[in-house]
Parts: sequence; C-alpha cells; structure tokens
Amino acid sequence: MSMTHHTRPFRGYAATHFRWQADADGKVATITLDRPAKKNPLTFDSYAELRDLFRGLVYASDVRTVVVTGAGGNFCSGGDVHEIIGPLTRMTMPELLAFTRMTGDLVKAMRACPQPIVAAVDGICAGAGAMVALASDFRIGTPAAKTAFLFAKVGLAGCDMGACTLLPRMIGQGRASELLYTGRAMTADEGVAWGFFNRLVATDMLLSDALGLARSLADGPTFAHGMTKKLLHQEWAMDLDTAIEAEAQAQAICMQTHDFRRAFEAFAAKRKPAFEGN
Repeated sequence: MSMTHHTRPFRGYAATHFRWQADADGKVATITLDRPAKKNPLTFDSYAELRDLFRGLVYASDVRTVVVTGAGGNFCSGGDVHEIIGPLTRMTMPELLAFTRMTGDLVKAMRACPQPIVAAVDGICAGAGAMVALASDFRIGTPAAKTAFLFAKVGLAGCDMGACTLLPRMIGQGRASELLYTGRAMTADEGVAWGFFNRLVATDMLLSDALGLARSLADGPTFAHGMTKKLLHQEWAMDLDTAIEAEAQAQAICMQTHDFRRAFEAFAAKRKPAFEGN
C-alpha cells in the first residue's frame, strides 16, 4: 500500500451513517455502527456507504487495518425492520435484486480490500451484522455475544450475502446448516469452540484488545499481509497445484519488498524489524 498517483489518505474520511475514527498516524481506523437505541441496525444508506468505503480502502495510502464494532454493548442487529424490511415487502423484483446484490457487494468489498479487518463483537450480532462479522478477517467476541443468522426467522433463505459459502468454511457444514436453517443464536462459547471467534475477552477489554491486534498488524509487513488476504480469498477456487504455484509467485513478489530486507537486516543485527509496508 505504498503511495502512488491513485492512492489517497483516508484518515480524514467523513462518515455519514456510522462513526469513523483513525488513530494519529492513520494506520488503524475504527468503524463504529452507532444507533445504540436500536442495537445498531443497518439501513439502505449505511449498507451503501460501508460498501463504498471498503471499496475505496483499496486505494488508501495510510489505513493498514480496520476495526469494526458497535456502540452501546451490541454489534449490529441486522437490517432495520422498519427502514429496510418493511420497504422490501413493497418492492418489485428488479428493485429487490438490486438490494440483495448491493448487500452482497459489501461482503465482496470487505474481502477485496487489502487491509485485515478485525470485528469486535459484543451483544447482539444478527442477520447482516453477523455477515459483516463473518466477512472480517478476525472476530473477537465477549461472553455476551449472541450471533444469529436469522434469515429464516423472517421467512427468507439462509443463503444471504455469501452465508452458505463463508459460514461452512468457518465452522463446518453441519453447524452452519443448523444455524442457517433454524436461525437460532450461536452462543459465545459455541462461537469460540467452533472457530467463529478467534477468542473471547471481557466486555470492558473488547475494543482495546481489538485495537491492539489491529495495531500489531498495522506495524507488520502490510504489503505481505495484503498478499496473504488475497491468496486466502483466491485459493478457494484453486486445486492444490494451482494454489502452490500462486503462492510461489506471491512469495517471490514479497521477497522483493524492502520489508523482507528490513527483516533480514534486523535479524542479523539482533534487533526487532521496523516494517514500513513496502
């Protein structure tokens, strides 16, 4: 993520439908879904703004990692019942397809941006909110986290925003089937035992823990991290031989970075490397 003619700093991004805060050097940015009275639901506008932000982060010259969290003790309750679900019942098929494609585009944008995304999940994490957490690269939860892919509860299929691909790969086909058919909440203990959460921490430690992870990633070899994310995504569609060749090419590219040389020089000098992401 070095500076080129088409990159731009994102630390000053002015969010409209959620809170955006970047730290002093701009490397770690936090998205806070901030409608706590309703458990931070998404609207048509916040969906679209999140999609556009993650698309734009491909060109960020400063942001190296992103934390996504919710205000007021909950992560996200999904699509707002009155602002999304109600209007959907009155839409035509082309309008409905435009909406479902747009929500899927948010997940695609999250997977396509080079920055690792850390979801800090407390309380309710439901529907589209559960998909935002699932589309992140890391999920840190609290004992109070309740994660529900509750599409069946509103008369819809469990196949939403990539759930039928992403969730079985994360927690296994049988467990994913149970959650997607029943819409029941996965407890925090189930989430960490099944591999959905990387770990659970106390509520009052959640954001600092997530920011600590994000900072450690931002201070690492971020060009290489972006390559790891790209290959984790691309290799789903590859056989083993193709994947090994793709990794050989990716690693050869990383071996030409200054960070690779910095790491060797630091090792030789018995000091910690200072990575710069190039």
